[in-house]
Amino acid sequence: MTLQSSRADARTELLHGTLDMLILRTLQWGPHHGYAIAQTLRAQSSEVLQVEAGSLYPALQRLAKKGWVTAKWGQTEANQRAKFYSITAEGKRQLARETSRWTQLVDAIARVMSPGAAPASKE
Repeated sequence: MTLQSSRADARTELLHGTLDMLILRTLQWGPHHGYAIAQTLRAQSSEVLQVEAGSLYPALQRLAKKGWVTAKWGQTEANQRAKFYSITAEGKRQLARETSRWTQLVDAIARVMSPGAAPASKE
């Protein structure tokens, strides 16, 4: 996954594990096939996050192997056969852990970038 910027040379890979967290978050809203996950992330991020198939599908396989998502074949709205992914109970617990870590990380970075400023959130 890459973070899009107005400058092509400013593309940066996101932090390790962030894609997993974003996929799990997307699946909290219900089962999705891979393309729909990528489109949801793109739309929800106002076109900033671009998830390519080469990153998305290995991540989905990794999440399935860990037991955080399940997959089953189904039909898309366009009547195409696709694998639909759903978050598991363990995936929901993992998402909660990752969300907590992410919040801590964002707060820590904000403190470094703006010394003396209040943290973005408190939990």
